[in-house]
Amino acid sequence: MTTNTPTGQASTGAVPSTGSIKDTEELPLTAAAASRYQRVRGHLATLRLHTAAEQLPTVLDQAAREGLSVTAALERLLALEVDATEARRLAGRLRFACLPTPATLEDFDYDAAAGIERHLIAELGSCRYLESATNVILVGPPGVGKTHIAVGLARASVHAGYRTYFTTAADLAARCHRAAIEGRWATTMRFYAGPTLLAIDELGYLPLPAEAAAALFQVVSQRYLKTSIVLTTNRGVGSWGEVLGDTTVAAAMLDRLLHRSVVINLDGDSYRLRDHHARNEQLRRTTIGTRQPLR
Repeated sequence: MTTNTPTGQASTGAVPSTGSIKDTEELPLTAAAASRYQRVRGHLATLRLHTAAEQLPTVLDQAAREGLSVTAALERLLALEVDATEARRLAGRLRFACLPTPATLEDFDYDAAAGIERHLIAELGSCRYLESATNVILVGPPGVGKTHIAVGLARASVHAGYRTYFTTAADLAARCHRAAIEGRWATTMRFYAGPTLLAIDELGYLPLPAEAAAALFQVVSQRYLKTSIVLTTNRGVGSWGEVLGDTTVAAAMLDRLLHRSVVINLDGDSYRLRDHHARNEQLRRTTIGTRQPLR
């Protein structure tokens, strides 16, 4: 029913839900409007939508200037909250991952690494291998980029939303050893079983005692066909019996790792040695260039 307002204008008594809020928001806030605004901020804070609460005045000002509908303004406000939530979650996953370097797959030097297929690394970088619990084993001498690729794959996994953890074989063994002494073995095994991707670096660089080899086998066994492992080693799979000190354990571990896996063999000169030679050459050229002739 249409009624007459005190000014003589007709009013239907209804407010369109998608109408522009420009006309109303540009006017000075009344006591009722100010109270409503504070209640909205209070509701957002109660719901722990802290970014939305902080950005509410900014979005309202933008809505007034641009003549946005209520729906458009609400979408913009919630989008800010979603972006902030995703950023916090990403930061949390990165903290948990314990990545040792800022390496990414994009900055890997493919030209200096023999045996690397760029399209294969790009495919692994899509993280689709995680859906089938496929393992990635990187084999090669020191300095050819195994850790760089492992960190890059772990970082890609984190950014794709997967829970990821990076460790070395020696640290994993030491942590399991402490857990066995302190009666936390089951808790530690659950910890290593949890991440969608577990990256284990530097297997074979240090000899592992028998209990460490058994712990590594337990970690691999409980993740078998459930979640993925990225593992780097400087030893070919044929010599893992020497690395683990037990050919039976090595065979059982390899059986599980290789059943569903991608094995990448890297070769070439150590990038550390290449950098060392490059710095020496640069220093030599600089020294020759600044040397004064004898008179």
